[in-house]
Amino acid sequence: MDPAFKRVLMYLLVGTKGGPNRLQMIRLLQDEPMNANKMGERLGLDYKTIQHHLKILKENNVVVSNASGSYGAMYFLTPYVEKNLSTLEEIWARFGKR
Repeated sequence: MDPAFKRVLMYLLVGTKGGPNRLQMIRLLQDEPMNANKMGERLGLDYKTIQHHLKILKENNVVVSNASGSYGAMYFLTPYVEKNLSTLEEIWARFGKR
C-alpha cells in the first residue's frame, strides 16, 4: 500500500473520534454495497452521522457511490481499498484499541 494513503487511513480510523464508526462502515461495505440509511440501521447510528462519515471517506478515496449526493445512493469500497483490506485491519489491530 502507498505509504501516504496508509497515513491517511491511520488518521481517518485512529486519529479521529469517528474512526471506530468509519471502520464499522468499511467492514459493512466489504460484504455488500449499501446506502446510508441501511448502514445507519445496521450500526444503530443516525442518518446524518452516516452521511458525514461517508462524505469524509469519499473525499479520501476510501468509498465511491453510484450517484453523487442523492438519497438512496449506493456506496462501495474503492478497488484500491478492497485490494488492501489487510492493511486496514492491521492498522486497527495495532492502533485502534488505545
